[in-house]
Amino acid sequence: MKKLAIAVLLLAGSAGAHAAGCAAPRNAFDQVYCEGNLFSQTDHDLNDSYGELRKQLNPTQQASLKKGQLAWIKQRDAKCSEEKADGYYVNLDCAVTESQSRVSFLKERSRECSSTGCEESKLGQ
Repeated sequence: MKKLAIAVLLLAGSAGAHAAGCAAPRNAFDQVYCEGNLFSQTDHDLNDSYGELRKQLNPTQQASLKKGQLAWIKQRDAKCSEEKADGYYVNLDCAVTESQSRVSFLKERSRECSSTGCEESKLGQ
């Protein structure tokens, strides 16, 4: 069974101070814990935003959104993780940043659909 290794790259000014006790992690394990929690919350927000947008769409638009989301997941995973002989490596800071960006994209599409109408070409991005 392959091992999972998590690489946490914290940048100055990043979201590292997102939870109690995470403002000044004592060691790498604390950093992984804090970044893991932030990623979990961001992933939850991502799923909520996707679901809210999906509710506004007809079946054809839903198919475009799903295609775009699956492509985005592959792109995020390629950018933020890698597989080596000794396991998988995930840059959680990268995954959080990419996911937060996608949440913003999905919310913008939702606002657009509510106001001026959905552009199917944008849904597939």
